[in-house]
Amino acid sequence: MIGEALQLSRLVKRYDDTLAVDDLSLTVNAGEFMSVLGPSGSGKTSILSMVAGFERPSSGEIIIGSKEVTQLAPNDRNIGMVFQKYALFPHLTVRQNIAFPLKLKKRWKETWQSRADEMLELVQLASFADRLPAQLSGGQQQRVAVARALAFEPPLMLMDEPLGALDKKLREAMQIEIKRIQQSVGATILYVTHDQEEALTMSDRVAIMKSGRVMQIGTPIELYRSPKSTFVADFVGRMNFLEGESFARQDGGQDIRLCESITLTMPADYRSQTVSSVGQERVTIALRPEMLGIEAREETKPNRIPGVVEHSIFMGAHEVLIVRLSLPGRPAVEAQVPHVFSASPFKPGQEVDVIVEPNAMCCFSASERSAA
Repeated sequence: MIGEALQLSRLVKRYDDTLAVDDLSLTVNAGEFMSVLGPSGSGKTSILSMVAGFERPSSGEIIIGSKEVTQLAPNDRNIGMVFQKYALFPHLTVRQNIAFPLKLKKRWKETWQSRADEMLELVQLASFADRLPAQLSGGQQQRVAVARALAFEPPLMLMDEPLGALDKKLREAMQIEIKRIQQSVGATILYVTHDQEEALTMSDRVAIMKSGRVMQIGTPIELYRSPKSTFVADFVGRMNFLEGESFARQDGGQDIRLCESITLTMPADYRSQTVSSVGQERVTIALRPEMLGIEAREETKPNRIPGVVEHSIFMGAHEVLIVRLSLPGRPAVEAQVPHVFSASPFKPGQEVDVIVEPNAMCCFSASERSAA
C-alpha cells in the first residue's frame, strides 16, 4: 500500500463575501477511494484546490499522513494529480511522460526507466510505450495520466473530473479501470465529480456536498438506500416524493395518510430518524422508481395508490412509466418496470395501482424538506 490518510480539520474557504467551504472536517483513510459529490457551487473544487495547495484555506488544517501541509507549496506536498484535461506532453512518448516526474525525484534517479515500464504494465499499455499521446485514444491517454500520477508513489492522489471529456461507454470502462488500478497499489484517492453514477461505481465512500457543507458521508449503498435528508435522497439517483401525514402506532411503526382513503404503513424497523416516534406530523416520503410495483387496478388493498398511466418510455432493459396518482394535487411518479420482449402491458390512459412495499419508503419530516 502506498497511500496515507488525509485529514481535513475545520476547513474554511472564503472568496470575499462568498463562503465556499464552511467548517469542513473530513478523513480519507489510507488506501481509500473517496469521492466528493455535489452540484455546481457546492464547494467540492475548492476543497481539492486547498488540498493540492493551489488555494490557501481561510482557516483550518490539512494533514497528509502525519504531516501538516496547510501552508506548504504544491510542489512540497508530494501529491499525484489527474485532471479532466490529461496534460500530457505532446512531444514525449508514453514512457517519457510517465518517467517525467520520476526524473525529478532523487529516489528514482537510477531506476526511472524500470519504474516507468512497471507502471506501463499496471495500466496495460506496455505495447504503447513508444507512441506519442496523439496516437492514443482518450481512454488510453487518461491511463497514461493515471500511471504518471502514481509512478512516484504519492501518499495521496487527487482526481478532478478526470473522465468528463470521455464519451459514456468509454467513461464507464475507465471507471472500472481506475478502480482496478487504485486497489492494486493501495492508493489513497480524493475524487471530485458531479456525476452520481461515477461516484457510486468507484468509491468506497462518498461525501455529499451542498453550499460548502457535507450533508452526508457513507458507502454508496448507505447513501442510496438510507439517505439522511431529502437533499441527499433527491441528489443520489432518481426519487419520487409524496406528502402525507404520519401517525405513530403503538407497535412503534407509522401509518402515513396520503388522503382520506389511502394510507401507507411503515414497520417499526424502517422508520426514518427525522420523523417523530410519537404523535402525528406532516411528512415527505421518498420512493425509488425501481422499488415501485405496477399492476392493473384492483379492489382497494394495503399500500396501493390508484393512478393512470400518462407515458411509457422504453429504456432498453426496462420501461419508465409516468403515473398520475389519484391524490390531492394529482402528483405524478416514475416507476421503473422490467422490459419484456412482448408489447408492454401498460398503455397511456390505463388505470393502474402503484404498489408501495413498506421497505421501499424513506420518510422525512416535512419541515426538513422545506429547510433543504
